[in-house]
Amino acid sequence: FFTVIDAPGHRDFIKNMITGTSQADCAILVVASGVGEFEAGISKEGQTREHALLAFTLGVKQMIVAINKMDDSSVMYGQARYEEIKSEVTTYLKKVGYKPAKIPFVPISGWEGDNMIDRSTNMPWYKGPFLLEALDNLNAPKRPSDKPLRLPLQDVYKIGGIGTVPVGRVETGVIKPGMVATFGPVGLSTEVKSVEMHHESLPEAVPGDNVGFNVKNVSVKELRRGFVASDSKNDPAKGTQDFTAQVIVLNHPGQIGNGYSPVLDCHTAHVACKFKEITEKMDRRSGKVLEV
Repeated sequence: FFTVIDAPGHRDFIKNMITGTSQADCAILVVASGVGEFEAGISKEGQTREHALLAFTLGVKQMIVAINKMDDSSVMYGQARYEEIKSEVTTYLKKVGYKPAKIPFVPISGWEGDNMIDRSTNMPWYKGPFLLEALDNLNAPKRPSDKPLRLPLQDVYKIGGIGTVPVGRVETGVIKPGMVATFGPVGLSTEVKSVEMHHESLPEAVPGDNVGFNVKNVSVKELRRGFVASDSKNDPAKGTQDFTAQVIVLNHPGQIGNGYSPVLDCHTAHVACKFKEITEKMDRRSGKVLEV
């Protein structure tokens, strides 16, 4: 099974994009090939660059680049345009930290279906995998099922005849019916009645599974996106007042100093916080400390 997370492209919805990307094993970076359209996306004001950097920063190390709209009248399935876009995106992905040699660049037309689920006859010059093939070629990531359960909630639903159903992706550990789950940071505990994925009941769900699970005697109002489900008997999730973080500055109009108050996006949560102390600055690519 593949679970496809459609992350929004518009800058106004960047926090939704972060929520989706934080749950992914692989990113499919979709770039439009139309003349003018690709250039707008890859420009400093566009979203292609920011999305690629956010994906890498959120730990999504596998990527497929889908060069879309190859049927556009300004492209006409042309190899020259494909090579031009591949070259420019490769340069940027290298700067971000990806290894472009390991990334398939698939020329597609979502509208016409070219190179989506089988090989297109419109681009005989392209010898690489079609999109479904590229997905099948991905490496299955290591699943940390031996660690304590952590399941950030993506949403909480009330389903008639069933009750309260939180949904989200298992990041670490295992969730199973009969377990007493504790939701951090509030410390609310309740029994898990059932676990479902793709409309099938599961005896257990492991890291990477996007599941819904039914909980006893808890109303929808008591849970919300950003809470984290954990096992009450094995290092349950708790809130914290402070932590040490490594921060990458993408762009910022002014200086960032002690007391700076941004919104923190962490798994599916969005929380206001404050920088208490900046301890050191380092080069992002080499990891060398520049100043303390």
